[in-house]
Amino acid sequence: MPAPLPIVVGNRRMSIEDVLAVARHRHPVVLASDAAYLHRIEAGARFLERLLNANGAIYGVNTGYGDSCTTPIPAALVDELPIHLTRYHRVGLGRYLGATETLAVMVSRLNSLAQGYSGARLVLLERLARLINDEVLPQIPEEGSVGASGDLTPLAYLAAAMIGEGEVRHAGRVQPAVDALRTLGLEPFALAPKEGLALMNGTSVMTALVCLAWARADYLSRLCCRLTAMAAAALCSNREHFDPRLFAVKPHAGQNEAAAWIHADLASRSPQEPDRLQDRYSIRCAPHVIGVLRDALGWMRRDVENELNSANDNPIIDPASESLLHGGHFYGGHIAFVADAMKTAVANLADLMDRQLALLVDTRYNNGLPLHLSGAREERAAVNHGLKAIQIGASAWTAEALKLTMPASVFSRSTECHNQDKVSMGTIAARDCLRVLELTEQTAAALALGVRQALALRARMQGEAAVPSALREFLAQLEGDIAFLDEDRSLDAELRLLVAQIQHRRWVVHA
Repeated sequence: MPAPLPIVVGNRRMSIEDVLAVARHRHPVVLASDAAYLHRIEAGARFLERLLNANGAIYGVNTGYGDSCTTPIPAALVDELPIHLTRYHRVGLGRYLGATETLAVMVSRLNSLAQGYSGARLVLLERLARLINDEVLPQIPEEGSVGASGDLTPLAYLAAAMIGEGEVRHAGRVQPAVDALRTLGLEPFALAPKEGLALMNGTSVMTALVCLAWARADYLSRLCCRLTAMAAAALCSNREHFDPRLFAVKPHAGQNEAAAWIHADLASRSPQEPDRLQDRYSIRCAPHVIGVLRDALGWMRRDVENELNSANDNPIIDPASESLLHGGHFYGGHIAFVADAMKTAVANLADLMDRQLALLVDTRYNNGLPLHLSGAREERAAVNHGLKAIQIGASAWTAEALKLTMPASVFSRSTECHNQDKVSMGTIAARDCLRVLELTEQTAAALALGVRQALALRARMQGEAAVPSALREFLAQLEGDIAFLDEDRSLDAELRLLVAQIQHRRWVVHA
């Protein structure tokens, strides 16, 4: 198998897919090498050095941080200041980010610094790229950021790994960062006066997590269309609910896209009168629910990729005009809003799929399928309970997802002596979003199990033609993962398998 192609960082716009290529598929990174780009990177660092030598006031270089910006730092202590920044911010708690999340954070931070407006030297970018490629992954606790002044606390652990402090995961085990560096023949990195601030004072944790969330939400919306089509087929629903002529008069692009996918999946159904002229809303209005997310994904990509390709620390260094610009680009408001909106749209998918499963297991609404979709026959039917508990579990996961849709971005807290008196809460919003995605993936797994069972029962009752030919390949994949349920059995392991298939996007759906 050929080695994965490197992702170029610097002098080009990075996409969500580039982040995924590094974080999920382990593509290496390589810095842009054209002379103009390299000159811009070094020009910013040289300008800072000249300004410092001329005794110019530079926030976070020869002044204290945050509310302490009025405290001058004696020249003899300037070199120590970034080390103190990386140490006193290491107060994070909670679980450690996984390898994929950590790599996403690292490449996001590298790309921000590579914009050339942070005053970071080329040697720092090269060292960070080396750590990415050799998978020296800092142990980053997920809790402790309010999203402005950026992701200071979690990014402090990235800065610590650079200087040989803290712990990293490398070569399959957690070890002191200095030991991992020594294994690679590297000395701890010596930060220049602004480089601790450049590494830490930005939005790269929240941005990285939302890049991962975006890809999961995109896939879930496609999968939800496929599962809706399977539920509709199992319920003998009315295909006209998804007719392109119907959706042409309400021209939301994502809604039309979802309807077209479902309509196409049902195209080869055997002719039959639908059980109801109008199906219940969780079937009939599925494109309207899924379409909200499909349409939102476009502006979400725009805002996420703008943040990903921004210089988002403070102060900003303009090497062309040799200007030092103090501002607040570390504020993660756009990412916070994307995450809050995304988790609401995704939780609506959970609610939709939970309602579809509820129709499938209930003999009042499932058009002749057995109670709880049990495959047991004759006298065995009395003792078997089919998917009764699966539907309870799906409702539990859905309820938790819906509960988490309270927007995090409105819960700003005043911190740091009221210097950080309005903050984005973007990282908390991103973490909430990932949890809502996980719960919705679990609900999708439950529905996948349900439609697999329901279509097998429908085929048993009415013949193979009851399953639309467009759905048969996907149904066969589900059948390969999940055996038909004719006798009660524990289903937790099979549910975990289905969740893993969804999270790793193993099924190709509406690509």
